[in-house]
Amino acid sequence: MKTYLYFTVFAAGLTTLAVELSASRLLGNVFGTSNLVWASIIGLILIYLAAGYFIGGRWADRSPNFRTMYTILLGGAFLSGLVPLVSAPVLRMAASAFERLELAVLFGSFTAVLILFSIPITFLGMISPFAIRLSISDPTQAGTISGRIYAISTLGSFIGTFLPVLILIPLIGTTRTFLVFSGFLTIVALIGLYLSSGFRIVLPWLWVPLALVVLAMTFSGRGIKSTEGQIFEAESAYNYIQVIEKDGYRYLRLNEGQGVHSIYHPDDLIHNGPWMQVLAAPFFNPAPYDPANVENMAIVGLAAGTTARQATAVFGSIPIDGFEIDPQIIQVGQDLFGMTGSNLNAIAQDGRWGLERSQTRYSIISLDAYRPPYIPWHLTTQEFFILVRDRLKEDGVMVMNVGRAPQDRRLIDGLVATLKTVFPSVFVMDIPDSYNSIIYASIQPTQVENLYNNIVYLESEGYKHPILIESMNLAAAYLQPTPHTTTIFTDELAPIEWITNQMVLNFILSGDMEIFE
Repeated sequence: MKTYLYFTVFAAGLTTLAVELSASRLLGNVFGTSNLVWASIIGLILIYLAAGYFIGGRWADRSPNFRTMYTILLGGAFLSGLVPLVSAPVLRMAASAFERLELAVLFGSFTAVLILFSIPITFLGMISPFAIRLSISDPTQAGTISGRIYAISTLGSFIGTFLPVLILIPLIGTTRTFLVFSGFLTIVALIGLYLSSGFRIVLPWLWVPLALVVLAMTFSGRGIKSTEGQIFEAESAYNYIQVIEKDGYRYLRLNEGQGVHSIYHPDDLIHNGPWMQVLAAPFFNPAPYDPANVENMAIVGLAAGTTARQATAVFGSIPIDGFEIDPQIIQVGQDLFGMTGSNLNAIAQDGRWGLERSQTRYSIISLDAYRPPYIPWHLTTQEFFILVRDRLKEDGVMVMNVGRAPQDRRLIDGLVATLKTVFPSVFVMDIPDSYNSIIYASIQPTQVENLYNNIVYLESEGYKHPILIESMNLAAAYLQPTPHTTTIFTDELAPIEWITNQMVLNFILSGDMEIFE
């Protein structure tokens, strides 16, 4: 029985961490995956576990028997499986509220779902104190046994950290992942009851696995969101992915859905967003600069390929390396966003890692991986921008899409200050009717007048491509003064989270809506 007790502790530890990681995805599909959401989940899970340790220790002293422990484990297992099913209507309501930024509904929904985890996690937290109490027959071995049980539980937790995120959620979805772990732990509990108390005690509890099977068949096939115009949704190892179609246009949304990451229409290439402004980047070089001088391009944050499609239309079938960390987004781009050009090399890889291993020097490097609060800090530092500079041609230009909040330009200011330590010339333009700014940085010392002169040059040559001309005119019309600041982001110190958390809170409290990434 002692061997099975150790396995029980392992299974409880595995399930506890699997539920925690699955909870982050359950909430992240609606509320996003910012560190504010993560902190709330981890903090409350730890409080629930602490309550379980405390209550479980006292309960084990009063009722030190296997039947009590396995009954508690059975309750924790069953209730863990109920959480995604009970929370589903609440989360759908929250998703609709997010569309309208109804703060009271959002806060209430978030709190309600987190409270749903309190009982099952508290029950699971009771198992280790019970196991220790049941294992100790010789007080002189108390330390050894306690250490062994906590080690076994932690090993289970280690495995439970990877199973849901890397395997089960991308394969079967969040709800079914909860049900898999719930069913697994239910079987462990029932076997424990049988070994310790006999089949007569197990018999009244056989309804639990049957109920889980019925609930799984009834509820687990339902969609996560029910947004108007939704034609696709999926969960990958990195994101909740959603595609909306309205008036013939397709929009890629991720996680909580506040932002459009790609747009596609088979007959329209002008989308008036940040993607188009990438095209103006090389024309900060001295005039006359011919579009034919653009030989190749890299995109960090490819998404579903809007930038690549527009760049191909303007510069021809130039080689484009597109780095996108989520392979399922690449698949969605190929299936639903026309991302099938032979000149595009879509690479499922982190952008910094990919650039560091690339042997190519590019005419343009586009960074489109920033959107508060999802800003990979390692793509904001001086060391990263040195890498970008080293991957550009002699007349190469880096262009970066950056989100901002109303009246809060600290992120832009910090990025510009960091870029100015690496590039001789840095320019900023604000995209009209959005909270996006575009930052341009050139290898060669350049001037704003170069952009104006290149507009005149292209018009005099009769160059009529509407996307490029509009992009250049917008860049020229909405250029901003280059900010002066002393904040420099480095690999050692990049306080991105501080800035983005405040930006997000200010954005939500302002009640404004965003339409671009």
